[in-house]
Amino acid sequence: MLIYMIRHGQTDWNAEIRLQGQKDIPLNETGRQQATENGRSLAALLGKQAGGFHFVSSPLHRTRETMERMRLVMALDPTDYRTDERLREVSFGDWEGYTMAELEREVPERVAEREISKWDFIPPGDEAESYEILSWRVGAWLKDVTAPTVCVAHGGVIRVLFKICGAMAQEAAAIGAIPQDRILKIENGAIGWI
Repeated sequence: MLIYMIRHGQTDWNAEIRLQGQKDIPLNETGRQQATENGRSLAALLGKQAGGFHFVSSPLHRTRETMERMRLVMALDPTDYRTDERLREVSFGDWEGYTMAELEREVPERVAEREISKWDFIPPGDEAESYEILSWRVGAWLKDVTAPTVCVAHGGVIRVLFKICGAMAQEAAAIGAIPQDRILKIENGAIGWI
């Protein structure tokens, strides 16, 4: 198994450190540049082998735009990829759109609860998820990967991949930095930034 995983480019909410979750926020100019640069890096890495890879992304706009910009730079049809619902970002439920500073002022006891175990914490809201719940759907997607794959997804998806692949304990995976301008390589269970 070989997967090159890319986090979508930056959005204004990323820049403001807002909980974005499944809100469909577009890339900002920095994010567009990151997507283009990741496409250049991937083109250099894969060369002519790129045509032998499957390309898949989360269905959210920011991941699709990142994928399409990357594929364009790679001289591939920008729209020739598929989406997979299992790659959606973790849902922060009613907390989406808030910064942690705002939540600390409004619901300090819930923020404190989250700090105790970020991996298992479920924010309020009907659709809200923990990273553990996210890991179930991402793990199901991972089991279905049968060919070399390029994937554009989200920070939460990458966090749970670090845990699933055994590279980090769950609490470390829940807080580690997930850059938007690098490529993650997963090969036969080994995982690391390149």
